[in-house]
Amino acid sequence: MRTVGLLGAISIGVGGMVGGGIFAVLGEAVSLAHSATTLAFLFAGIVALLTSYSYAKLSVSYQSEGGTVTFIDKAFGHNLLSGSVNLMLWLSYLVTISLYSVAFASYGETFFTQKNLLLHHALISIAIVLPALINLVSASFVSRSETIIVVIKVILLVAIIISGASYVDTQRLDFTENFAPMSIVISGMMIFVAYEGFELIANAASDIKDPDKNLPRAFYGSVLFVIVLYVLIAIISVGTVPEAQLLEAKDYALAIAAKPALGSIGFTIVATAALLATFSAINATIYGNARLGYIIAKEGELPKFLEKEKRDIPFMGVLVTLGASLVIANSIDLDAIAIIGSASFLLIFFIVNLSAYRLRKKIEAKIWILLVSMFSTITALIVLLYHTYSSNPKAIIIFFLFIVVSFCFEYFYGRLIRGHIFGKKYK
Repeated sequence: MRTVGLLGAISIGVGGMVGGGIFAVLGEAVSLAHSATTLAFLFAGIVALLTSYSYAKLSVSYQSEGGTVTFIDKAFGHNLLSGSVNLMLWLSYLVTISLYSVAFASYGETFFTQKNLLLHHALISIAIVLPALINLVSASFVSRSETIIVVIKVILLVAIIISGASYVDTQRLDFTENFAPMSIVISGMMIFVAYEGFELIANAASDIKDPDKNLPRAFYGSVLFVIVLYVLIAIISVGTVPEAQLLEAKDYALAIAAKPALGSIGFTIVATAALLATFSAINATIYGNARLGYIIAKEGELPKFLEKEKRDIPFMGVLVTLGASLVIANSIDLDAIAIIGSASFLLIFFIVNLSAYRLRKKIEAKIWILLVSMFSTITALIVLLYHTYSSNPKAIIIFFLFIVVSFCFEYFYGRLIRGHIFGKKYK
């Protein structure tokens, strides 16, 4: 029975995007785009909006909880490419969990007078372990609590916008003097992970009422809403706080942005809300990634032990997600995690756009929009990787390592364990 209406579908997309991303990457955007941070968020949003067209068309035609996994399989079949991309998607969600946990630690440290490396890693680990335990105890609690927390996050961000509007100094928003288009593009792509999440609507497609109308509206509506929200947040942040202060507190810049209008109380409120937001985002992403691992394992593309459930909880998926996320979050810095996350989803979204192009007749999609979508995602990825090659080579090595691991695992697991590759059976 279909139980999710248009508003509920939009809330899934908004909740997926307005997770911990905006709390984690605002400072990153300012460090590159400076006074043109608003344009960076706008540019990244346009790339997301173009890709949402492919998701909308594919979701209407292929309504499955598999979402992205299903679309790629439909376009390319069960082969090395689709299996590798599905694993890459699973790994990408591990990166977003790591991003949120590092952001949790950064905001959590503001409540301590003395900061040290041990405290930082302890907070990162707590932010992952506790949500994993919640997932193991009660999966239903995750879905019930997430709706409430999404509302709280959006209300908070709107409150920051309204309260800070009168404090905006328009001169701080003037980017014409030192206009650098490439920096804006690079900044937008580095923070692209903040728009990751709208694709979760596809996983709920089979539960959405009147899907032919509501699925496209939900995709476009949620992305447009978040673009406006992020752009306004960027205006308030850059327009009310000196850039030096935002860069000094880069990892918790959004809390600093609340100070001009709300003072130290505002800082504390935003920091507290950031802890709640990032914690809930980790909670939901662990839940979703464990389910994704379960679905991929059922299709034979991950080891069968990930299919194990207790009380309808994919507990092995939760445990593997827990362990892998702890390793990534505690070994890679925030800058690198944001880059890896953004690059991973740009690559996956390019392949989804390519999938939509291959299935364009079946899904009745406009070719020119698909071509623009493919061009925007692959160009954005190339620009991000080119910049990262010189600025953060560690991040680009890890990103390509993810790709290599995904292809090698699928090749050897497919050939030696599962017994087939490229649709052929091996004996």
